[in-house]
Amino acid sequence: MSETGTSTQGGNTTSGTTPDAGDGFKPITSQDELNRIIGERVKRAKPADYDELRTKAGRLDEIEQANKSEIDKANERATKAEAEAAKVPSLVAGQLREHLVKLHKIEADDAELFLTATDPELLLKQVERLLAQGSQRKKTGNMVTREGTTQHHDKTNSDMREFTRNLFGSVVD
Repeated sequence: MSETGTSTQGGNTTSGTTPDAGDGFKPITSQDELNRIIGERVKRAKPADYDELRTKAGRLDEIEQANKSEIDKANERATKAEAEAAKVPSLVAGQLREHLVKLHKIEADDAELFLTATDPELLLKQVERLLAQGSQRKKTGNMVTREGTTQHHDKTNSDMREFTRNLFGSVVD
């Protein structure tokens, strides 16, 4: 049984005989014939407004690229602003360090060694601890226990004691 006609499937139109027709199939024997058949099918599959859609797609790509560059610029500005904002605490800490060194008369070596914070709150804690250590030293002073006190030893005659008496001509107690 052989049927000949046209059919439409998914917007594509095909014509010819159906597989039931035993004499309808003709194998492709040359590259030119294959190119012709593919060309015909591409023409049939191409929408009528293909060129217009292609132009519109090109314009849309241009607009997206322009918008991307605007977004990139905005992201760059935001990143730069965040970097500047991140520097503020360290700048404040630097100015605060100078002020506290002058105010509390902290030596430059101590300030360099102990006041290293870049955060103002931590810097204040460091100054507080440094000043507390200084006041603790003032309380105890530079005193060594039992320094300057004389200790009385046995008054036995030792060689050293005898030598000292002879040398100075006085009695050492």
